[in-house]
Amino acid sequence: MFKKDISPGAKSKVKSSVQRAIRTKITETYPLLAPHIDEIIPKKSQLDLLKLPDRVTLYALDSSPLFFQHMDDPIIPHLRIVHQFPHAFRRIRIDRGAIRFVLSGATLMAPGLTSAGGRLPSGSISEKAPESTAGESARNEEEQEDEDKRYEGRDLEEGEVVVVEAEGKEEACMIGQLRVGTREIKEKKKGVVIDSGHYLGDGLWRMELD
Repeated sequence: MFKKDISPGAKSKVKSSVQRAIRTKITETYPLLAPHIDEIIPKKSQLDLLKLPDRVTLYALDSSPLFFQHMDDPIIPHLRIVHQFPHAFRRIRIDRGAIRFVLSGATLMAPGLTSAGGRLPSGSISEKAPESTAGESARNEEEQEDEDKRYEGRDLEEGEVVVVEAEGKEEACMIGQLRVGTREIKEKKKGVVIDSGHYLGDGLWRMELD
């Protein structure tokens, strides 16, 4: 969606009633952001609306991009919001081999998530961990417990917004809508997962609003 450099179009002020509705929609879509909504969009602040290519709307505050929305799709946070409040979003993880593809704007495919370095929500499917030697057992169990807590929870459905983290990296590298549910990803282990996400270094990330 944002592979090329972006030149924002006309900017307009968001009406107060619309701004209240946006705040409500954000907290409904991302409940864990609710305690931080006054920090992200203070009640007396003034949001700007900018038109981007491909029928995308960007909401910004004081020249800082906050959220974007493609037509009637869910409102999605800019990666800077994700990095500021990483705990507030459901997440999946790609393996090291998939990182360069994601950061070049390629479609995210299932194998990057179902390999040993990938992670998906635990859901109701039992994932058997690889066998380890006796000397590695305690350490592996502790590490696996931490991973389970980070990615635990219900399976995600097609159309839900998800943050994509990367093996060995601290910050998320992508956010977008799932084109298939995570249960199906685990079962089929192939196919398109996200085809139009916002990723580190893309046109939206590089765009300046000053």
